[in-house]
Amino acid sequence: MRRTLYNWHDHLASRREFLTSALLGTAVTRHALGGGAVFEAQPADLWETADAILKRIAAPRFPQRTFDIRRYGATTTAYATAAFRAAIDACARAGGGRVVVPKGRFETGAIHLRSKVNLHLDDGGTVAFSGEPTAYLPAVLTRYEGVEVMNYSPFIYALDAHDIAVTGSGTLDGQANEAHWWNWRGTGPAASAPMTPARTRLFELAARGVPVAQRLFGDGHFLRPNFLQPYRCQNVLIEGVTIVNSPMWEVHPVLCRNVIVRDVTIRSHGPNNDGCDPESCRDVLIEGCSFDTGDDCIALKSGRNEDGRRLRTPIENVVIRNCEMRDGHGGVVIGSEVSGGARNIFAERCRMDSPRLDRVLRFKTNSTRGGVIERVAMRHVQVGQVAEAIVAADFYYEEGDAGAFTPVLRDVDVRDVTSRRSKYALLLRGYDRSPITGVRLADCTFDNVEAEDVLEAVRGLTLANVRVNGELRHGSP
Repeated sequence: MRRTLYNWHDHLASRREFLTSALLGTAVTRHALGGGAVFEAQPADLWETADAILKRIAAPRFPQRTFDIRRYGATTTAYATAAFRAAIDACARAGGGRVVVPKGRFETGAIHLRSKVNLHLDDGGTVAFSGEPTAYLPAVLTRYEGVEVMNYSPFIYALDAHDIAVTGSGTLDGQANEAHWWNWRGTGPAASAPMTPARTRLFELAARGVPVAQRLFGDGHFLRPNFLQPYRCQNVLIEGVTIVNSPMWEVHPVLCRNVIVRDVTIRSHGPNNDGCDPESCRDVLIEGCSFDTGDDCIALKSGRNEDGRRLRTPIENVVIRNCEMRDGHGGVVIGSEVSGGARNIFAERCRMDSPRLDRVLRFKTNSTRGGVIERVAMRHVQVGQVAEAIVAADFYYEEGDAGAFTPVLRDVDVRDVTSRRSKYALLLRGYDRSPITGVRLADCTFDNVEAEDVLEAVRGLTLANVRVNGELRHGSP
């Protein structure tokens, strides 16, 4: 495998080229071609697309009706599963409203939302989810690592619903720990984990095109449920709540449209504990959230391998703003289940800082998963420290270059990002047959960078007013 330390002065467009393009209202990428250069015009400002996305996104509204779960039999001394179900059913029959969890700790199994229902947690209200797997049966249509499956119900779930919400200042406690749920993943090699036989079989069924209704798992198969998953829903609001101790992915809308995740606090350090994973969704706003996780803080996805290509639904039109990222594998991540593609992704005014946060902006895929990732922009982000890179892209993730579905990554714009410490500024690894193209950085400052950037198969990298360890890098003579 060819590994190259980048030489800025050999490959960057000159400042004159960059300023000329700016005056024309475009950014320019330069591709070396026989000692010359080819210049390609790019969109004037990707953020104009973000403004259009935000104009379309709106929170659902609910009738002014209240359904306190205590009226339907909920107590703090016994499981309240039946009471949650009765309150939600009554709310839906009445035409919608708020199902209220008052102050206190209420234990339950799966909660299934219905259209026009807002599950609202009062201050001091806690919903604690059972550690007994049978509390999440019968199996429902869900996704496990980007593959559709009939599996344990997510803790909070909705299918084909519209105008749904989970709001309030209370806490959702998954009660996952080393003795419940996390032990299904195990602490050793994945090959020895209890989940591995079922996970392998599920991926094999999907590869053979077995209908989803026949991919029946659940009881005895050790595939952990996600925490909060609206599936094929429209007009979704998750706001204000705190989520702790999740089995795996915390907020996981799938095939949804018009989604808002706002002012949510997520603290969960278990295995595969991604904070927010919109998958194959359109028009998504994630704002004001705090992430302290055992995996990616935000990971944008669109299905894995054959299943992602079968559904052909990208994750698109996503705006992330005013969020805080602490521990995690990455702050804003696209992949690794991205076979359906990703486009129009925007992140701004976020703060990231932890020696246990690995990357700021990360792309991960390979030639088994494939997918086209394009039109990604980040701006006004403050970083204290990260363990690896500010911008990382890896086409050799997990399976590496072992498939027939060559990934594409193009048109990435990073502006006004500052970092106080990292190992690399850029760590980008494409394929020679599919180089990473059109990466642009402007007005960035990266201090205490330990190592030279690593770039493999990268074309059209453009910098303007970028300082690394005090050195100005913009291609000026």
